[in-house]
Amino acid sequence: MKILDLDLGDRSYPIIIGTNHYANAEILRKYIMGKRVAIVSNETVAPIYLEKLATSLESYDPVSIILPDGEEYKSLNTIDSVIDQLLAARCDRKITMIALGGGVIGDMTGFAAACYMRGVPFIQIPTSLLSQVDSSVGGKTGVNHKRGKNMIGAFYQPKCVLIDTSTLDTLPSKELSAGLAEVIKYGLIRDKNFLFWLEENMVRLLARDPAALSHAIFESCRHKSEVVADDELERGGRALLNLGHTFGHAIEAGMGYGNWLHGEAVAAGMVMAAELSCRLGWLPRADVVRVEKIISMAKLPIRAPASLSVAVMREHMAVDKKVTDGKLQLVLFKAIGDVILTDDFSEKFLDDVLADLRN
Repeated sequence: MKILDLDLGDRSYPIIIGTNHYANAEILRKYIMGKRVAIVSNETVAPIYLEKLATSLESYDPVSIILPDGEEYKSLNTIDSVIDQLLAARCDRKITMIALGGGVIGDMTGFAAACYMRGVPFIQIPTSLLSQVDSSVGGKTGVNHKRGKNMIGAFYQPKCVLIDTSTLDTLPSKELSAGLAEVIKYGLIRDKNFLFWLEENMVRLLARDPAALSHAIFESCRHKSEVVADDELERGGRALLNLGHTFGHAIEAGMGYGNWLHGEAVAAGMVMAAELSCRLGWLPRADVVRVEKIISMAKLPIRAPASLSVAVMREHMAVDKKVTDGKLQLVLFKAIGDVILTDDFSEKFLDDVLADLRN
């Protein structure tokens, strides 16, 4: 077992990484604040993991809330359903909510916890690679709006993040690859040595080698923790974690939530960021090829869908959360391992990249 501490003063919490411990009551009881728990999961994850977790916490009279599976259900209507079920079960403000699932479940459970009775504690038990290395860490919670991804939400930190690598055994290969997009991101934005390690070990990761996955998860969480500790509310450096995300969110929204996985869209978005950086004269062509190669190695797309027009992409990018004073800001490369948030780019170059990088 490895433990990382995310230092946020009185909101600090541990990220506990290990195997076969997601239902370890001895670990969880340290972070359960009251006498009851509510476990929120979905129709895919619950049949595999919920019973064991609920049984281990039977002394807490667990309430089980099972939601439909998919990004298209990440909405205020679903949050209303969660709160309705909490009220029906007469959960008071001492309830501890537990998110058991991937990023969608984690984001919605955290947002529901932030809202319910003006805030109740919650615990993250992420079961997908993407949620283990990214969305479960850092306190971003929320739901989508039809005009943009994650437009409604709150910064609300969990009491702990319990990562069990054994849950990846049941993860579909497509979703494993989607998680690797976020892992690759850390190498691209701030750690060239980690990127080199990923290039050397991608086959092991795709084969679900336990040691390789554990190392990749630990390093990703370490990077995320360091960034969040310095900028919890994304007023500065934390925005750099959004490499590829402005492009990716536009792909997700433009195609309709659920048609592309988040990690797939971000992967194509990171290539777009690299290509635009190259056309601006900031990044050598050889490095764009390197970005494309490692993303392809992870079995991820390097182009947006041809059916998605530039106009639709720009419409969704115009309401991105990083738009400031009406100006779109993008995370772009100065070099591999060195990125910046900037509005200093040619609109024509951006449109050209959006038009050219589709298939």
